[in-house]
Amino acid sequence: MSEKVHTLSITGMTCGCCSGRVTRALEATPGVLKAFISFEDNNGNILTTPDISSSNLVDIVKSVGFEASA
Repeated sequence: MSEKVHTLSITGMTCGCCSGRVTRALEATPGVLKAFISFEDNNGNILTTPDISSSNLVDIVKSVGFEASA
């Protein structure tokens, strides 16, 4: 299986609980293999299967209350 890494800029996170919330939402998504989210750096690296787009990931982050861009 081929894997793809997406890097997102994520704003609005203020603590580890925030980054944990984003991580859980992303990792609950079929096709997302692993999410590494940093509230300190306001970004995330997400490992996915090739069928997941960055816009899909941005929508997931927004659905849990944060802003994101690819």
